Amino acid sequence: MQVAVITGGSSGIGQGAAFEIAKRGTAVVVTYHGSRERGLDTVQRIEKDGGTAVALPLDVSRPETFAEFRAALTDVLKHWDRTTFDFLVSNAGVGQSPVMFEETTEDLFDQMVNVHLKGPYFLTQTLLPLIADNGSIVYTTSTSALQSARPSPGYSVYASVKGAQIVLTRYLAKELSVRGIRVNAVAPGVTRTRLGGDAFSEHPEWIPPIAERTALGRIGESDDLGKVIAFLGSPDSGWITAQTVEASGGYEL
Repeated sequence: MQVAVITGGSSGIGQGAAFEIAKRGTAVVVTYHGSRERGLDTVQRIEKDGGTAVALPLDVSRPETFAEFRAALTDVLKHWDRTTFDFLVSNAGVGQSPVMFEETTEDLFDQMVNVHLKGPYFLTQTLLPLIADNGSIVYTTSTSALQSARPSPGYSVYASVKGAQIVLTRYLAKELSVRGIRVNAVAPGVTRTRLGGDAFSEHPEWIPPIAERTALGRIGESDDLGKVIAFLGSPDSGWITAQTVEASGGYEL
């Protein structure tokens, strides 16, 4: 049985990826931070649909806990008669309200770096011995980091660290190619998730203007991105590596 590990898999894009990957017959380990209930709910929904899943706690901003997480993951893999897993989805993240450059604090800077760059970097390093040869890694970055993006004031830190993920994707794709491990990234556009305080539920009036700026006429949903991530981890994308795939419905096209 193939096994995938999805950080931030208890809600939003990570949850959408967990559902789509599980549908393809892959066992899923989802991580949660802050809400064990959402993690267990994700597992229950996968099992209800005939899939296999486990939820584990993980704070990606705390590299000192990664060895403990690897030990817990190793125990889970034993239940599936595995010592390795096949697909890492580095998705966990935090949203950021607009903060102008002049008002950006070191605390905000450190939070964005720790969650979106330092954490994913060292978590991947910690888990690398458990990733099977010819496996796959996908990072969730952002269209805000693409060269084609139209910069919005207030997101200099967020976009910068997401841009660093794109660079990391290319360098790891080169280094890990000796083991046949593919490394790609997906860059979502505006997507309905719980990040940003579940903003679209609180402010539905924000949706129509964004939809008007999107070629396909709506904002993204978690399952839209989940399908792209599932594809990038599947054998069907076996000749794709070092790529960042924009999945935005044609935002600002």
